[in-house]
Amino acid sequence: MNNETTMPPKYDPQATEAKWYPYWVNGKFFEATGDENKKPYTIVIPPPNVTGRLHLGHAWDTTLQDILIRTKRMQGYDALWLPGMDHAGIATQAKVEGKMREEGISRHDLGREKFLEKSWEWKEEYADFIRQQWSKLGLSLDYSRERFTLDSGLSDAVREVFVRLYEEGLIYRGEYIINWDPQTKTALSDIEVIHKDVQGAFYHMKYPLADGSGHIEVATTRPETMLGDTAVAVHPKDERYQHLIGKKVRLPIVGREIEIVADDYVDMEFGSGAVKITPAHDPNDFEIGNRHNLERVLVMDEGGVMNDKAGKYEGMDRFECRKQIVKDLQDEGVLFNIEDHMHSVGHSERSNAVVEPYLSTQWFVKMGPLAEQAIELQKGEGKVNFVPDRFEKTYMHWIENIRDWCISRQLWWGHRIPAWYHKETGELYVGRDEPEDIENWEQDEDVLDTWFSSALWPFSTMGWPDDEAADYKRFYPGDVLVTGYDIIQFWVSRMIFQGLQFTGERPFKDVLIHGLVRDGEGRKMSKSLGNGVDPMDVIDKYGADALRFFLSTGSSPGHDLRFYWEKVEANWNFGNKIWNASRFALMNMDGLKYEEIDLSGKKSIADEWILTRLQETVEHVTKNIDAYEFGEVGRALYNFIWDDFCDWYIEMAKLPLNGEDEEAKHTTRSVLAYTLDQTLRLLHPFMPFITEEIWQHLPHEGESITVAKWPVKDEVLMNDQAVKDMELLQGIIRSVRNTRAELNVPMSKEVELQINAGNSEILGQLERGQSYIERFCRPSDLKMAVDLAAPEKSMSSVLSGVELYLPLAGLLDLEAEVERLEGERKRLDQEVMRVQKKLGNEGFVAKAPDAVVEAEREKEKDYLEQRDKVDARIAELKN
Repeated sequence: MNNETTMPPKYDPQATEAKWYPYWVNGKFFEATGDENKKPYTIVIPPPNVTGRLHLGHAWDTTLQDILIRTKRMQGYDALWLPGMDHAGIATQAKVEGKMREEGISRHDLGREKFLEKSWEWKEEYADFIRQQWSKLGLSLDYSRERFTLDSGLSDAVREVFVRLYEEGLIYRGEYIINWDPQTKTALSDIEVIHKDVQGAFYHMKYPLADGSGHIEVATTRPETMLGDTAVAVHPKDERYQHLIGKKVRLPIVGREIEIVADDYVDMEFGSGAVKITPAHDPNDFEIGNRHNLERVLVMDEGGVMNDKAGKYEGMDRFECRKQIVKDLQDEGVLFNIEDHMHSVGHSERSNAVVEPYLSTQWFVKMGPLAEQAIELQKGEGKVNFVPDRFEKTYMHWIENIRDWCISRQLWWGHRIPAWYHKETGELYVGRDEPEDIENWEQDEDVLDTWFSSALWPFSTMGWPDDEAADYKRFYPGDVLVTGYDIIQFWVSRMIFQGLQFTGERPFKDVLIHGLVRDGEGRKMSKSLGNGVDPMDVIDKYGADALRFFLSTGSSPGHDLRFYWEKVEANWNFGNKIWNASRFALMNMDGLKYEEIDLSGKKSIADEWILTRLQETVEHVTKNIDAYEFGEVGRALYNFIWDDFCDWYIEMAKLPLNGEDEEAKHTTRSVLAYTLDQTLRLLHPFMPFITEEIWQHLPHEGESITVAKWPVKDEVLMNDQAVKDMELLQGIIRSVRNTRAELNVPMSKEVELQINAGNSEILGQLERGQSYIERFCRPSDLKMAVDLAAPEKSMSSVLSGVELYLPLAGLLDLEAEVERLEGERKRLDQEVMRVQKKLGNEGFVAKAPDAVVEAEREKEKDYLEQRDKVDARIAELKN
């Protein structure tokens, strides 16, 4: 496998990527071993929902994790990347029910058990899709430990946590105003509610005093809820209403008498200073109702339809009721003003239905004590580190203002609440196991909020609640969690609460936060805009490596990423550059074996330089991976591979490889093989497929690059003088090439070159690099000396420590060049006159936008600079 026939002329990502993933999985290279001689390193995957296929955000998130886990595995850690998926209660049930609706059936037609069978079928289908996508992305997941939030082990953990929290008084059942989705008929947590600005109205009404002595003015945005009013509240210090406190008003339409109460919550400055109180339909009114022992009158049902408490409006949809009640109130003369009002209205994240504040009996977690632990944790050295650290403020703001968590959901797909009610006595039993005389008990119909089980993910996946489980003891807590900033409150915070409560430890040391993937214009990707990009389409076109390199190096931590097809294509070109350089190296290996690589022989300047640059790159890459600065890593690798290795070293290596010195040839082959091997290892976490393919062709030891040792900086291979020598040579070669290009002199034509060295030390550098100057500058005659006088009529350029002279006589026809330059000067004269005339026009300067005027001034400056350069060139040629 040591000649060009083993590597095709062009890299085929699809064929390569299809070949290596099964090899890795079957070889068990991704499996954590439990080797006690190795230090453990753990990442648990943020489990994707089994609601559909993965999107670009998932690809980005998992690529960053894969880079970390592959690096740590190569660095000798016992690296565990634990995969799994989330049952995603509301989202998955909605998908399954949507599919059933197309078949003309509902879950109620099937019953709970049959519906759950359908849901498991859905899960298996989409879990397969997700695994296929993981494989196409090249994710080095330990499939032997794959988990699902509804599998038996995790269900045991969920039940254990529920029962323990209940026994400690941290879970309770109570009547509360919760966010209710009337479409899916389930409770929502605060963070599942999306607030949108909606054009609505303030409805101003007069409630008549029961004694007939007048009225009191109130206003509402939801007039249909007035049917459930049980009081009117005013501020106790509001002088306007002191005489009315304790009196009663008659509720219009309903006719029920309700009391005027005094409460500090009321804002005297807002509106009339009097507010209607509906404890069953508003969270603030609920609290006021508790303080004043007010009745809670619920006037609509779970579907947002008015119930029997709504009187003549019973059976009407809530919004239709609003229209009718507004008309009726106007007819009664109660509603005297309707004021347009833009206000923020909560919508269900899942169904987009307008959320109804709704009085309901639900299960809650008392969050105060849990939040206190988490707040205290962040004050010490053992806190959870957010990267970037500004996201700690987002997290802290939420936990410092936390409310009790409504954890029950009116669904069938999920963890059933481990609570039973006695059929005769109504007694409540909460336990890990069902009651013994189960025929006399009914289990709570509700399931737990999806986030309740997801919050346990870092330790429930490891075998907890068995504290002696091998994986739990070895791999918990994790090292880093990688996730987007959009679920810090949803998920990150809850994992920290539960981790502290049940394991006594933070669940992970670091939280690496990334942003969202947006389109090229910065817009969020969505179906409505039609701007979404399927990562599998990108892989089909350019391969996973190109996509991965783009995703991982395209932004800095915490920032959003804009997707550009052309940038993915540029990374595909980068892969081809590496492929072609590797083919050249292999073609020149001459059967070199891994054990024959020898860096101890006499090395050229280029050899010493590339080995030094390699050590610098190893140090830079390793440091920045540890700092999660993947963009910096990408830049370092790209510059080293493309510029230093491909464009410079390979070209310079051709000198000894095409020469007669066998010792020099062997050293150059060794440097080529070693540098390429080490570079591929550094690049492997980012571009795993192409690096494995090339590495397998190179002289190597071991079965796979996935478990090859990570490069470590070798001070012995550092040579600062070689770097100085090379920088000087590169400057000379670039300068001569630029002059050739300027004068249109092809590389095939030899030119005279004279180099004035600033001192004898620099002259020594020139002499050491003479073979490179002769090879890449192609001088017909080369003169190098200290204090060398400049020849007449020559092109000169000044670099640090040297001056270069190229006599013009041998380069071009001087008269023809002067004539060409004078023609160029006339053209620039015309451009300068045109732009100055425009800028001299007061009307243009006054009326044109500032940006347009500024652009013309920039043009003027540019044309003048160009003309000055042409004048200098003409003078140089004529002297």
